[in-house]
Amino acid sequence: MEPETLLAGAAEFPVRTKIVATVGPASESQEALHRLVDAGVNVFRLNFSHGTLDEHAERVRRIRAVAAERRTPLGILGDLQGPKIRIGKVSGDGIMLEAGQEVIIRRGVPEAFVADDGVAVFGTTFEAIIDAVDPGQRVLINDGAIRMLAIECERAAEAGELRCRVTVGGLVTSAKGINLPETDLKTETLSKKDLACVEFAVEHHFDFLALSFVRAAEEIRELKTLLRGMCSADASYDEREAGGATIPVVSKIERPQALENLESIVDASDAVMVARGDLGVEMDIARTPSAQKRIIETCKRWGKPCIVATQMLETMVESTMPTRAEASDVANAIFDRADAVMLSAETATGKHPDLVVETMRRIIRESERYLASKANRATPPDELQRLRDVEAAIAHGAWHVVQDLGAKLAVCWSQVGRMARYLSQNDIPAPIVAFSSSKLWARRMALLSNVTPVRNPPPETGRLSDWTDLVEEFLRERNWVSDGDIVVLLAGKPLGDPRAVNTIAVLRIGEATSGFRTHDS
Repeated sequence: MEPETLLAGAAEFPVRTKIVATVGPASESQEALHRLVDAGVNVFRLNFSHGTLDEHAERVRRIRAVAAERRTPLGILGDLQGPKIRIGKVSGDGIMLEAGQEVIIRRGVPEAFVADDGVAVFGTTFEAIIDAVDPGQRVLINDGAIRMLAIECERAAEAGELRCRVTVGGLVTSAKGINLPETDLKTETLSKKDLACVEFAVEHHFDFLALSFVRAAEEIRELKTLLRGMCSADASYDEREAGGATIPVVSKIERPQALENLESIVDASDAVMVARGDLGVEMDIARTPSAQKRIIETCKRWGKPCIVATQMLETMVESTMPTRAEASDVANAIFDRADAVMLSAETATGKHPDLVVETMRRIIRESERYLASKANRATPPDELQRLRDVEAAIAHGAWHVVQDLGAKLAVCWSQVGRMARYLSQNDIPAPIVAFSSSKLWARRMALLSNVTPVRNPPPETGRLSDWTDLVEEFLRERNWVSDGDIVVLLAGKPLGDPRAVNTIAVLRIGEATSGFRTHDS
């Protein structure tokens, strides 16, 4: 079969930092998805907070159809809603709140109203907040645009209510989110809706699952236990192809409590998302940039991919150009070495989905060119040093080989993504091309920084020398190499078996005896 990978007709390699784009009404058609892939999307996000499962099933079908047509591994990330607290039903155009006005959040209110004394009364989707919020704590609505202080709490079983005073007013409409930054709210990790979405994700073979509002590592382990049970009960689940793993869990850091438990959360996660929307509401906005840097640094130490998300190019929901501040925001995520950047409303409901992605890719490329001009050094993640793993050690050694020889590329056989992940974590100073015969792992490697996944069966002979020939032909067809260029190869025997990659060789393009060509007996 022809290898499946990113299409490239020019010598310019794909950008190192991956792009995650949210699919919504503006981008869900097959034609729109094709344009997004052309613009540079690697992973598509489906937000379970919006749309029905039937709508998401159709989006999955279309994404997979585009991937098949383009012969391109594309990842799918499902984003669980989590315990999001919202205002209940508000009729008409909403209720305008003024500073100094009193507001009551009351149990059993079917529809909000304003009483004769001017007090606004609302219901909520999560009435337990009435029992949790104490006087003096902040109650925020609509991503913090409307701010209130709790002044009195009546916790009677039936008529309980929370009375607040508005400090910053604004318009409240149905289903606006409520944030409680100072309240230790006890909520279930997964709601009934979340459980249905997890089952849906397993059934449709999602590549990643994002857990919202993570507070502690135990919540991640709870989801992983659930996923293992569901996958083992799924007749279509191939444990051997999956390398013994279930759907990787992406932990979303969006609560101050998560920052207090950051080390253990990152340790338990397969990847992490800096979800700046709620994080910027629930903590002092001035602390958000330093929190982002701390999260990325922690992920780097643990060798876990990190996605930076929320409002990266928000202006482009309407405009054809981002602000200078937004361009700098994307660039700073690249300078901090985030593995991926994410678009939300910009591609889900915005007016220019493919233009947004193209703009983000241009910013990424220019930022990466700047980084490439700076001194680089091998800094293996702490996790890899603790593992004393053969593949991890070889990946660290490959950094020095690539650097010392000025290699054009590093190419590995990575059946279940381990070597590709280790090379990515070591920040190899050359593009990484990772071969696998697994559709599943080719898609999952689409999130790894600096990794271009290639799905292709191993040579029928299983010989490393024949794979060397395949690699050279593949790279020449894409104009990624010329005669004399050096490529570092990493593989193990037999190819296609998810065992350790334990051999490294140097391929000089056009030289008949280089690479693994003299390795096989």
